Amino acid sequence: MREILGRRRRLRFRRDQRETGTGSGEGRTSGARGAGSASGVSRGADGARGDGGQEGDGAARRAEALRCAAWGWPVLPSVGLRTGEVRTTGFLRTRVRVKGARLDADPGADPGRAAGPGGVVSCACPDPECVVPGAHPHDPELLAATTDARMIGWWWDSRPDAPVLLATGGRAPCAVSLPAVAGVRALAALDARGLRLGPVVATPTRWAILVAPYRLERLGELLYAKDGVPSSLRFHGDGGYLPLPPSVTGTGQVRWEREPLPDPADDADPARDGRDEGGSSAPEGSGRPWLPDVEAVLDALVEASSSMPGGGSRLAY
Repeated sequence: MREILGRRRRLRFRRDQRETGTGSGEGRTSGARGAGSASGVSRGADGARGDGGQEGDGAARRAEALRCAAWGWPVLPSVGLRTGEVRTTGFLRTRVRVKGARLDADPGADPGRAAGPGGVVSCACPDPECVVPGAHPHDPELLAATTDARMIGWWWDSRPDAPVLLATGGRAPCAVSLPAVAGVRALAALDARGLRLGPVVATPTRWAILVAPYRLERLGELLYAKDGVPSSLRFHGDGGYLPLPPSVTGTGQVRWEREPLPDPADDADPARDGRDEGGSSAPEGSGRPWLPDVEAVLDALVEASSSMPGGGSRLAY
């Protein structure tokens, strides 16, 4: 009985202490909350909802993914980047935000070691020597690419900082990419010929010309007819992928050098089937961008890449 009474006294004493110290306790609590809100703003700058920076970027990536899906282009989020100990991972792991969404990468630097505001940037995949940091599928895999708006919305609601990947081939566009300097020369040559171009994706290190879907057999025939094809050219066909704006990868910001524009001839003549000579088909009213045939641009791309030092034999990612 004495032990019980003594225990009750101690409990009452502790309760009285808490009640008399309410003022200072509230002060400490409000102080902690204030510090928490301040740190929340700091964390928000790295996350998706803080000061609005990442939130705006996330909304833009989601909008671009949905726009591509409306054209029938299957998309998915890429693996993303990590900075220091902060990284973006797949959906089966703990999701944390990547620091410093905007990177200014030196085109001549190692793409896996691009420096950002948060420190050294590398790919969030398990490969420490990844040569395309943040610009490839991992979780989900490439086969998960879709045009379903609900799935796309869920992906970018969960990871608003995830880069947008286009799954090339099939009924979606294919692409041919080359070093950035060669890309500038190739576009100038194609413009001089009066050839109509479709969307062009640019990063600090490489440019990619989107073209109408092609079969590998047809591409092989075209390449076989050439005297030589520089190894710096990359062909994104069936089973391939390409990062789209406004993504950020290990090489820096992805942007449109040539914006996707619908074929005005489709609107001018509703009787047309949506296919112009040497280009891709687009259903009436779809607004799908014009895509040239790969054969129309291949000569200029090979010539521009061959003019690079070493004959374009160096594959620069």
